[in-house]
Amino acid sequence: MNRPGAWLAATGLALAIVARAAPAAPLTVRDDSGQTLTLPAPAQRAVALSPHLAELVFAAGAGDRLVGVMRFSAYPPAAARLPVIGDAFAINVEAIAALKPDLLLLWQSGVNPRQQQRLPVLGLPIYRNEIHSVEAMAETLRRLGRLFGTSAVADAAAAQTEARWTALRARYARRTPVRVFYQLWHDPLMTVNRNHLIDQAISACGGINVFAQQPTLTPTVSWEAAVAADPQVVLTGSGPEAPPRLEPWRRFQRVAAVRNDRLIALDGHRLALMTPRFVDGAQALCEAIDSARR
Repeated sequence: MNRPGAWLAATGLALAIVARAAPAAPLTVRDDSGQTLTLPAPAQRAVALSPHLAELVFAAGAGDRLVGVMRFSAYPPAAARLPVIGDAFAINVEAIAALKPDLLLLWQSGVNPRQQQRLPVLGLPIYRNEIHSVEAMAETLRRLGRLFGTSAVADAAAAQTEARWTALRARYARRTPVRVFYQLWHDPLMTVNRNHLIDQAISACGGINVFAQQPTLTPTVSWEAAVAADPQVVLTGSGPEAPPRLEPWRRFQRVAAVRNDRLIALDGHRLALMTPRFVDGAQALCEAIDSARR
């Protein structure tokens, strides 16, 4: 009998049994509200209370752990096939309970406060999210990786996103400034101020948001003020469900963007959510702004 071999085999089996029996170490993460969230083990069944959080969970390598999403969670396509438990205005708490999740992911400013007040009755840990920059989005990916035990995938996705964002800013930020109007809505005419995520993309591209100094995040402006700002390029987000609606600008030939035919529609979905696809949207926005330089 091969005694050393038998001893090694027995020792290996014993170690494997101990490893399986050993309880997982608790996971501790601080969320964007400043609260510390502790899970006894990686989350296995999560509900994302925002389309961007659902997309981030997939990017963090944990899409198979999602069991419920909010309306308009459409990317990646697998997210659109998950049970919908509500929207920003109404959450079906009973439907969430029926899914038996062990973690809720909440967009703090994107869900009606009254709806948020109903969530503690579920007795579930809640990760509260609030993203205002690409850097914060990358950090959210890393935190989700820790919560789901998928850090290898999540950390790589975060690093890649940061590298792409840094490269984009280095390429465009020092180019000749271009006056930009971003049309968030057409009637009434709405745009974004300096605190909006889209403004960050405009600045990264070397653009100047002509209404950056407005006090509200998505200000309504008059046509008179928009024309007086004389943007060199007018941009808007569009999609199958949201046509561009830029034609009203053509009434004002004295505006540089109209005179030089720089009324441009972009893929609104990429710029609307703070996910890795935001950098793709910012790249397209940079190219549109660059066209005004030429």
